[in-house]
Amino acid sequence: MSRRILTDMVLALLALAGAGACAAAPAAPPVAIAIHGGAGVIERSRMTAEREAAYRAGLAAALDAGFGVLTRGGTSIDAVTAAVRILEDDPQFNAGRGAVLNHDGDAELDAAIMDGAGPRAGAVAAVRHVKNPIELARLVMERSPHVLLVAEGAEDFALEQGMALVPRDYFRTEAREHELEEARRAEAARASGKPSTQLAVPGASSMGTVGAVALDGAGNLAAATSTGGLTNKHRGRVGDTPLIGAGTYASNDSCAVSGTGQGEYYIRQVVAYDICALVHYRHMTLAEAAHEVVQVKLRRSGGEGGIIALDRAGNIVMDFNSIGMYRAAQDSRGRREIAMYRDTDH
Repeated sequence: MSRRILTDMVLALLALAGAGACAAAPAAPPVAIAIHGGAGVIERSRMTAEREAAYRAGLAAALDAGFGVLTRGGTSIDAVTAAVRILEDDPQFNAGRGAVLNHDGDAELDAAIMDGAGPRAGAVAAVRHVKNPIELARLVMERSPHVLLVAEGAEDFALEQGMALVPRDYFRTEAREHELEEARRAEAARASGKPSTQLAVPGASSMGTVGAVALDGAGNLAAATSTGGLTNKHRGRVGDTPLIGAGTYASNDSCAVSGTGQGEYYIRQVVAYDICALVHYRHMTLAEAAHEVVQVKLRRSGGEGGIIALDRAGNIVMDFNSIGMYRAAQDSRGRREIAMYRDTDH
């Protein structure tokens, strides 16, 4: 056998070995994130082009912040914290600055975060001086033996952890003050037997609440939710957001869920946990479980709203039974979606 033939054979074998090694190399684990900015009456006919563009920009900023954490190798907890923090700082969403006001004219804020790897969770409710409630909820999870702290006790804990508090006026915006005035007038009209009025602010009749769910490269899920609750709510009212299993839930055994809608219904139906339980115990797909809870159980009880959900395979579901839901998603497989209305308006 000539030296040239032998050399060609060796090169061919090396090439085959290299091809085999490449074929055997495991694919990179998926990373994914989904976010929401509230569900409710969100219609094109009631939305100006400028306001729609502003909402889409706000969703995109939060999506980029969260997905950027994941692509840099960060954790799902860091990703959902980053995304929700952006939404809390954006006054057009009902969380943090720009949160809706209670009957007394104050913003009372709720937030929760859950790490599916534990699972472990932290939450705060009825805080009035915390700029980013999602960060305080995370501190409750990471630096206390508790899950839920409320009102002044939660703010005392914030100070103990070195967080700076902000004045109550920080959260107030002209749009939310106007909504409160409209709601008070409607309440007075109902009490007197007169027809109630409708909110006049474009896009303001959404149910608020912001949230995120994420899957990181290590296969860990996380969920985070933050809200100002309901316009004109009674002082001290707490919704589903900070109640683990109602508006927020994550477990690596099943899925991660963040909800938005009429909180009292989500509490009664334990919506977030119910979806994950159907995945875990009934072996439903994430889409099947979300449909069963949002479109069947929740609707049957009279509840309106939606959820975002994510499982360990990177499957994203954004389901709602309201007219619209501010939502966005991105994953490492190339999906990127930002939508508001019932149709998938990418």
